[in-house]
Amino acid sequence: MKQRSLPLLPIALGVQLALSGGAFAADKAKDGDKDMEAITVTASADASADGLIGAYAGGQVARGQKAGLLGTTDYMDSPFSGLAFTDQYMKDIQAQGIGDVIQNDPGVRVARGFGNFQESYFIRGFTLSSDEIAYNGLYGVLPRQYVAAELIERVEVLRGASAFLNGMAPGGGAIGGSINLVPKRASNDEKTDITLGFNDQGQGYGAADISRRFGSDGQHGIRVNVAHRDGDTGVDGEKEKTDLASLGYDWRGERARVSADATFQEHKLYGGRPNVTLSGTSDVPAPPKADANYAQDWTHSNEKDWFGTLRGEYDLSDNITAWAAVGGRYSKEDNSLANLYVTNSQSGDALTYRADNAREDTVYSGEVGLRGHFDTGSVSHKWVVAGSYYDLDSKNAYAWSSYLGLATNLYHPVQLARPITDGYAGGDMSDPRTTSTTKLPSLAFSDTLGFLDDKLLLTLGGRYQHMDLRSYAYGTADQTSKYSKSRFSPSAGLVYKATDAVSLYANYIEALAQGDTAGTTTLNPGTMLAPYVSKQKELGVKVDTGSLGGTFAVFTTSKPGGYVNEQNIFGEYGKDRHRGAELTIFGEPVEGLRVLGGVTYLDAKQKDVSIAANEGNRVIGTAKWQGNLGLQWDLPWVYGLSLDMQAISTGARYADAANTLEVAGWTRYDLGAKYGTTVMNHDVTFHARLENLTDKEYWASVGGYPGNGYLVQGAPRTFSLSASMAF
Repeated sequence: MKQRSLPLLPIALGVQLALSGGAFAADKAKDGDKDMEAITVTASADASADGLIGAYAGGQVARGQKAGLLGTTDYMDSPFSGLAFTDQYMKDIQAQGIGDVIQNDPGVRVARGFGNFQESYFIRGFTLSSDEIAYNGLYGVLPRQYVAAELIERVEVLRGASAFLNGMAPGGGAIGGSINLVPKRASNDEKTDITLGFNDQGQGYGAADISRRFGSDGQHGIRVNVAHRDGDTGVDGEKEKTDLASLGYDWRGERARVSADATFQEHKLYGGRPNVTLSGTSDVPAPPKADANYAQDWTHSNEKDWFGTLRGEYDLSDNITAWAAVGGRYSKEDNSLANLYVTNSQSGDALTYRADNAREDTVYSGEVGLRGHFDTGSVSHKWVVAGSYYDLDSKNAYAWSSYLGLATNLYHPVQLARPITDGYAGGDMSDPRTTSTTKLPSLAFSDTLGFLDDKLLLTLGGRYQHMDLRSYAYGTADQTSKYSKSRFSPSAGLVYKATDAVSLYANYIEALAQGDTAGTTTLNPGTMLAPYVSKQKELGVKVDTGSLGGTFAVFTTSKPGGYVNEQNIFGEYGKDRHRGAELTIFGEPVEGLRVLGGVTYLDAKQKDVSIAANEGNRVIGTAKWQGNLGLQWDLPWVYGLSLDMQAISTGARYADAANTLEVAGWTRYDLGAKYGTTVMNHDVTFHARLENLTDKEYWASVGGYPGNGYLVQGAPRTFSLSASMAF
């Protein structure tokens, strides 16, 4: 079951006509052309000849994933590490958004953007913003703040730097890892799934997933996904509404393949529980009751996104394939926020202010390339040459009330009349103008050489990246800064298949990232640092017993650090050095018992920083230890019934660079059940889930934006139930 959605069916059909020589050759079989070889259609989410790689034993993760320039690779053949979560796993845990899925990777934790509700992810201790997630290999196409899970077939987490593989991440992340979402595509079997559900607060949910193939040999495919969620969350007074409509199309000929999609998503949050910043406190406040809300009831966060992609692939010969892809997104955001600045950790006294902002983004993203294979004597070669382009025009405006001019309390929040925005303002909220542009063209190449009958694989390559980053004044759109620079980022990876069950690997790879931007509380807010280079070295071993797989890796990565100095000025001072080890396991070691989990040790320290007292201190928001364990068990005495349990644990972290504000670690337990049966000759699957079983009160994340140590509280105990019927 692999989907995707269509940006304009006529465009997709036009590309199809060009790639197929201007005719639906496969359809000639209908007219008695007996010489035409029948086309065997396998589901594909990326217009590739091979389609998606299969799931590993147990079905929770895939056998491999897309590694940017190198394409989709079996994990035992890849010199990099990661996890690819399947659509089935997302359904089993009733994932609403991508963060619900990614937090089950032991090397990843979900955080939040600075001052807003944008998802942010710690991967190996480095932050990756949600607007740096790739969609089928293209940056910038997905919604900037939140992505609904119904849209996605696979969630692929690739750990480590990736400038060579994916190009420069548009917002400064992808240092500790990258994320690629694979859209759904029409399955070989006709399907119509209808799902209805609710949570214990009365929030309702409905979704439909429809898949059809047609044509003489099923060479055309359509996949439709729609979803609606509306009502209260587990947090008091917090309401959420999500609407999604996605249409995907794919076509497969003898030598050509096309896929396309168009999607609309609207996500609204009212009275969302805000971030908590510590302002002058000597310690960290205890988290309030798990379902407590300290938001102002007039706050909201609304986003609308229209986006789509078109991808085509043509076999020039048996050994060479050409491809091209293009994607785009238009987004509108409207927010009114009031984050807390706690001034007394014991009493919970706090200050806040009204911060309204409007934003419109227009993004275009694309890639073209050639790939092929040949042999030179006993050495095999798999080569790729590709170019990519990313173009963002971001329009912004803001209007604030007097900064920190409103008094409230973390434990006893005061509902305040909505203040007027008479403090600070920039631009026209009703008509925001361009404040930043980003253009990122690149050219890359690679060659994977196979020795000893491909038991030894050596990947060499690099990417030439140009960066054009510009900032403009609010309201006038006058250019205020420009950065234009190019750099070549090399990479090398080695895999040795010691046995059929064991692979050893090593890699050197770099991250090329846009510099961090100063926060609003510094003396130089909005200042953007120059792009910088992070260098990663990694060694590891991978195991595949057929029923149980795993990866053990050790790594080190250094990133130039963005810090606020003693004069409250944000700049590039020293570096963050992250060293660690991670173990991941997955599979079905015993029939009917599936396991997914692992543990990560991370030594993330500040080095050569401007404030001598901070030398060697831990990096804000990083835990030394974190781990996951998920078990799913098919009860042998009740046919169709499965039970599952997830434990997510994160160690203590610091909320400041001086390491004086220590935030306690936490462990959360989730329980779930799935029961499949037949009702009126239709397959029906029931899912029940209880998240945060003990209703634990905890600070789930510390920061999620470099140099900032704000706190985000974990969600309370929430029960949800859904039923899906297949027609």
